Amino acid sequence: MPTAYAIPFTPEATPAVAPRALLQAWDAAREAATAALHGPPRQFRFQPPGSSAPALDLLLEDRDACCWAEALDRRIGLDHAEGMAVLFRLLALLEVMSRAPWMRALFDIGREGTVLHPDLLRAAATQPLDGAARFDEEGLRHRLARPRLTKPNETTGATPA
Repeated sequence: MPTAYAIPFTPEATPAVAPRALLQAWDAAREAATAALHGPPRQFRFQPPGSSAPALDLLLEDRDACCWAEALDRRIGLDHAEGMAVLFRLLALLEVMSRAPWMRALFDIGREGTVLHPDLLRAAATQPLDGAARFDEEGLRHRLARPRLTKPNETTGATPA
């Protein structure tokens, strides 16, 4: 029997997280995979309280994904919105990286660890998820194609978000 969770928001309303939290989740998942940590299957039901829209049920059964979920449950907890947001953003990032060849220039996965481009990390931490709790590939491509200012604006002194 899977561990069950009631998510009080829709996948599209998954809260943004700090890029650092997503990177720490990545590291925790990698450490858990190296340690061959096993986790139970998990069932998630997305349905905001009082919503008349049908609930979305997701079942996490993949061995690796269950391992990563277990690692995050132990490290940050999956009993609150932020923990769930980090988990679903991590899973969505891994999924889109596996199907989007154009992203390969934005990360490097090797024996010594993983290097994620800061813009990819920032986008994955804040880009809305779709109704299936995934990233829209074209939306990410568009966002990552925009040049980002990294220095404060000379006129206002503001640094872009």
